[in-house]
Amino acid sequence: MTAYLLLIGAVVLERLAELVVARRNLAWARARGGVEHGGGHYPWIVVAHVALLIAAPAEVWLLQRPFVPALGWPMLAVVVLAQGLRWWCVGTLGRRWNTRVVVVPGLPLVRRGPYRWLRHPNYVAVVAEGIALPLVHSAWLTALAFTAANAALLTVRIRVENAALGLSGRDPAWRP
Repeated sequence: MTAYLLLIGAVVLERLAELVVARRNLAWARARGGVEHGGGHYPWIVVAHVALLIAAPAEVWLLQRPFVPALGWPMLAVVVLAQGLRWWCVGTLGRRWNTRVVVVPGLPLVRRGPYRWLRHPNYVAVVAEGIALPLVHSAWLTALAFTAANAALLTVRIRVENAALGLSGRDPAWRP
């Protein structure tokens, strides 16, 4: 359990680092006329992610979930890979990356890095981590609950983001 708490703590620190980067990037975007879209769903995303980071260790502790190596080690690898993908997205978007949907007028779509292959690679990282992080220590109820909540939130978020970027769900121009 101690190692799992350390992992959760590391993810919390990673989230705090994201917020620092996002705030800096938000100020940069606003200084260049950036406009936020769909801010109403953002607090719910924060609630879901905080709940994930609280519920997973709580489930492990309260329900005495065991660490099952055949599940835990592969899920830990997925968590690490998800972090790598997330920070690849952050690095690729640079100052344009944010935890909010903010569009700076006149900037073209980014089509390099992971965006060469996926329109929303950061959300792939979020989904993978949301499933894998609880399952590192067999917290399957948290994995299921977060996945369901996250699916609903991402449906809204992706719709908002596509609209803000002027993309349709079937935009053939997106492909490189």
